[in-house]
Amino acid sequence: MTLTPLNPSTQGGLSLALAVLVPFAGVLVGIVLGGRGAQRMAWITIVAGIGVVVDVTTRLLTSGDALRYALGGWAPPLGVTLHADGLSVCMMLVVAVVVGAVAVYANGDFDTPAQSREARAPFSFWLLLLAVWGSLNLVFVSGDVFTLYVALELLTFAGVPLVSLDGRAETLQAALRYLLYALIGSMLYLLGVFLIYGAYGTLDVELLGRMTGPGLVVWTAMALMTAGMLAKTALFPLHLWLPPAHAGAPAAASALLSALVVKGSWFVIVRLWLDVFGGVVGAPVAQLLAGLGALAIVVGNVVALRQLRLKLLIAYSTVAQIGYLFLLFPLVAQPDGARAVTGGLLQAVSHASAKAAMFLAAGLIYSTLGHDRLADLRGAGRALPMTLTAFALAGATLIGLPPSGGFLAKWLLMSVSLEAGQWWWAVVMLLGGLLTSAYVFIVLVRAIAPAEAGWTPKRQVPRYQEFAVLGLATGSFLLGLVVMLPVDVAQVGRSASAPARVP
Repeated sequence: MTLTPLNPSTQGGLSLALAVLVPFAGVLVGIVLGGRGAQRMAWITIVAGIGVVVDVTTRLLTSGDALRYALGGWAPPLGVTLHADGLSVCMMLVVAVVVGAVAVYANGDFDTPAQSREARAPFSFWLLLLAVWGSLNLVFVSGDVFTLYVALELLTFAGVPLVSLDGRAETLQAALRYLLYALIGSMLYLLGVFLIYGAYGTLDVELLGRMTGPGLVVWTAMALMTAGMLAKTALFPLHLWLPPAHAGAPAAASALLSALVVKGSWFVIVRLWLDVFGGVVGAPVAQLLAGLGALAIVVGNVVALRQLRLKLLIAYSTVAQIGYLFLLFPLVAQPDGARAVTGGLLQAVSHASAKAAMFLAAGLIYSTLGHDRLADLRGAGRALPMTLTAFALAGATLIGLPPSGGFLAKWLLMSVSLEAGQWWWAVVMLLGGLLTSAYVFIVLVRAIAPAEAGWTPKRQVPRYQEFAVLGLATGSFLLGLVVMLPVDVAQVGRSASAPARVP
């Protein structure tokens, strides 16, 4: 095989590398500055990082092709290439938006005023926020399966401490359970990487996409790598770590975990199944994966309806919403499979913004009422009308009401499934929407009920926190308007290296 050196400044140049380096540079500088300096450095990094993501997006749309950056100037299989197509850029954009909104919200919960003592939790939060961002960007631009493994490990070790920022025994236990699932998932994935490298002598995604074919080694590697990612994504029945981890973490940390962290491992599955194993995956296996997603939708929503606390309800709602992300896999083999891929991506983006808004709204409700018991949410609507509006808009996105991103995502997936004669996925999506509407309705009705005479809020939350929540929820609700864009951003850069379709 000929090794051809590449120009490292071609098609995106250093922008892809900067998307990863800027957040991690912020972490290192924040550690050096310490205390309040970490928060200030986080904000500088967030502004710079958003600028880099906008630059990457502009370059992708201008070129109309995937962006590539060869580290050291050498092409695979010797070198490592960063790669960004429309799927990568869409995920990078939503992560940048959610990170920015969560940071605005976190100024109220993890601020360290000049007159107060510095504490461990705020210092840790701002560094972990940047580490999660950098790790996710590395997941999205990784061009080989081992770099994906490194990115996932970085994401795990940034996400796990977010669960236990308060240091309570129950949150430490939840963090350890999360870590156990994540490490088992990483081990399985790495075993698959070893098999792939032994069989083909390369780890590059594009090269593997042209080389892999049916066989015992490839099937084994695919099964191991997929199972590992399912554990990290918390797809039913591997979801047992998720509800206690998300429900026990601070609101800002829960928003990051539910909206963003689980998307990293899901994105890896998409990259593997579409771009590496596309010619290997059989229809029964794709149906099985979507079947697990359907079970997640039904079971997650039913269990959410049985919860007594708002944050646990939202956590089990995440279990259900993750299921939708896996309904695209049996549909990508259809003649209009690109629409299914776009629908799945739009579902991920919509869920990220809506679920972050929901967890942040739950945090404000907890601060105002002093609890998050569903049976006693009276007065929340009067005290936090903007927050309750945000919760309703985010709930409409999860239900799939127009013009939300959730509506457009489900419409795309349902239309492809009906055209393919796989009507059962459309039925599951409709049932999931009905169940979601039930618990959203319960929360809203109880929250708008009038409070008892003489009741006063436990705490007045800052107005900017409410604006951050409302901004995220409004964005998710209006996301369906992307249908008016002149180009399907998700498909940019995927024509030249189109995935081998799942048979």
